[in-house]
Amino acid sequence: MKTQEQKNQVMNRFQYSTDQVIEKPFNWMQLWRLLRYLKPYSKKLLPLSILMVLITTAIRLVIPIIIGIYVIGDAIENGNSNWLMTLVGLVAAMYLVNYAANIFRIKWMNILGQSVIYDLRKHLFTHVQWLSNRFFDQRSAGSILVRIMNDINSLQELFTNGVINLLMDALMLIGIFIILFTISPELALAVMVILPVMFLLSTKLRRQIRRSWQTVRLKQSKLNSHLNESLQGMRVTQSFTQEDENAQFFNGVNTENFESWREATKKNATFRPLVEMTNAVGSAILIWYGASLIQADKLALGELVTFAFLLGMFWEPISRLGMVYNQLLMGMASSERIFEFLDEQPNVAENKNAKTIKQIQGDITFEKVDFSYSNDRKALDSVSLDIKAGETIALVGHTGSGKTTIANMITRFYDPTGGKIKMDGHDLRDISLRSLRSQISIVLQDTFIFSGTIKDNIRFGHPHATDEQIMDASKAVGADGFIKKLPNGYDTEVEERGNILSVGERQLISFARALLADPRIIILDEATASIDTETEVQIQQALTTLLKGRTAIIIAHRLSTIRDADRIYVLDHGRLMEYGNHHELMLQNGIYHKLVQSQFAMLEAL
Repeated sequence: MKTQEQKNQVMNRFQYSTDQVIEKPFNWMQLWRLLRYLKPYSKKLLPLSILMVLITTAIRLVIPIIIGIYVIGDAIENGNSNWLMTLVGLVAAMYLVNYAANIFRIKWMNILGQSVIYDLRKHLFTHVQWLSNRFFDQRSAGSILVRIMNDINSLQELFTNGVINLLMDALMLIGIFIILFTISPELALAVMVILPVMFLLSTKLRRQIRRSWQTVRLKQSKLNSHLNESLQGMRVTQSFTQEDENAQFFNGVNTENFESWREATKKNATFRPLVEMTNAVGSAILIWYGASLIQADKLALGELVTFAFLLGMFWEPISRLGMVYNQLLMGMASSERIFEFLDEQPNVAENKNAKTIKQIQGDITFEKVDFSYSNDRKALDSVSLDIKAGETIALVGHTGSGKTTIANMITRFYDPTGGKIKMDGHDLRDISLRSLRSQISIVLQDTFIFSGTIKDNIRFGHPHATDEQIMDASKAVGADGFIKKLPNGYDTEVEERGNILSVGERQLISFARALLADPRIIILDEATASIDTETEVQIQQALTTLLKGRTAIIIAHRLSTIRDADRIYVLDHGRLMEYGNHHELMLQNGIYHKLVQSQFAMLEAL
C-alpha cells in the first residue's frame, strides 16, 4: 500500500508544465495578423466566396419583402391570382439560385480554409526547425506537437466557416436594420430596445470564455506531452513496474483536460439561451406594438408579416455570431500559442552578412570560450584550444566536464557567452548555418533511427546518394554484413527509433549515415560506447582510412579508443586541464594518467 504522501507525489506531477496561460487582452491586430494568411487567395477563392455571400444575402433579404408586401399585401389582398403565381415562380427561382450559390460558397470556403491551415502549419513547422537547441531544451516534444497539430486544427472551423459567416451575418444584420427602419422606425426601435442589455451581458462573458479556451489548450498540451513521454518511455515504465503510477498520473492529466473542456463549454452554452431570451422578448414586443400600429393604420398587414420574417431572421445571425464569436475565442486562444512560437527568435541567430563557405578546411580555434546553459554554473570556463585541419583530437573527462558542450559549440547549436570560436579563421557567427552544418557530421551514443527503410536512414544526410554509394559507406563501417541478413536487406522497413535493430546495429547505421554525407568535420560523441569490442576494432580500422584528410573530434569515456589521436584534451568542470598525445599525457602523471589507471583497474577487476 502506498502512503498518502506517495500518492500526492504522483498526483502532483501533472502540475508542472512548460506551457502557461498567456495573459493578453483580446488583440484585434493579432486577428488581422491571422487573417493575413488569406492574402495568397485574395485574387480568386476569397472574392468568389464573397460574391456567393453577397448573392445569398441579397436573396434572403429580398424574399421576405416579396412575400410580405407583394404576395400578402398586394396579390392576395387584391385577389390577383396571375400576379400571385408570378411572384411564387420568382420566389422559387430565387431559392434555386440561393441553393446553387450556397453549394459553391461551401465548396470554395472549404478549399480556402484547408489551404490556409496547410500554409500556417507549414510556416510554423519550418520556423520551429530553425529555432535553437535552447528552445527544445525548455519544452517537451508533446507540447510542441500540440501547437503544430491541435492548435492549428482548432483554427480550421474559423477559416472554413467562421470568417465568411461573420461577413454574411454582418451584411444580413445591416440589411435587416435598414429594411426594418425603412418599414417602421417606431416598431424597429421598440423591438431593438433589448439589444443593449444583451450586449452588456455578453461582454461580461467574453473574458471568461476566452480564458477558458486558453486553459483547454494548456491542458491538451499537457495531456499530449505526457502521452508522448509515456509511449517513448514504456519500456522503462514496465521495467520498473510503474504501470499503476503512470495510469494514475494519466488519469490526473486526463481529468484536468476533461474538466477544462466542461468548464469552457458550460460558459459557451450561456450565450445561446441569452439570444433566445432576447428573441422571445423582441417577438412579444413585435406582436403587441405591431398590432397597435395596424389598428392605428400606421402599418399594413403585409408590412407586419415582412417585419416578422425579418425579425426572425435577425435573431438567427445574432445567434450564429455568438457561435462565430466562440470560434473566434477558441481561435484566438490557439493563435496566441501559435504566434508565441512564431515570434520566438533563435538564440543562435545568423548574421545578415553571413558568409557561405563552400568547402571548410577544418581549422578550429577556441579563444577563451565561456558558456553557461543557465546562470548556476559554467559549462565551459575560459577554454582555449587549437585544432588543425585533418587532425584527430579527443576530448576526455568526467561526466559534466564540458566535452559535449564543445561539440555543440563547433556545430553552433549554442553560441559562447564569452570568447570566440573560429573556423578557418572566420568567426563562427559570420558563417551561414547551412554551409557550416552541412559540412559537419555527428554520431551520438544514442543514435536516432527514423521510420522508413535502412536505405532511407543512411541516405538521410545525402538525399541524392546512389544505392552503390550507400552500400560502399555501409561496407566501410562494417554495417553491410548485418544489413544483408535482414529480411529485405537495405529495403527493410524499420519503425521509429529502429527498435528491430540492436543498439550496435543502430550505431553502425549512424556511422554509415555520417560518412555518406562526406563531411569535412566528424564529431563522434561516445559513438562507440554501445558497440562490442569486436565491432569496435572493425570500426576503428574503417575510421583510420575514412577520417584521413578530415578533422575529427572524438568524445570517449573508453580511453582505449583514443590512444592514436593526434592530441587529447582533458577537461574538468568546464576547464581545460591538460593536453597532448597519449604518451605525453601519461608522462605528466596528471588527470589523464589517473583516468587510464582507473579504467585498467576496472578491466582487471572484471
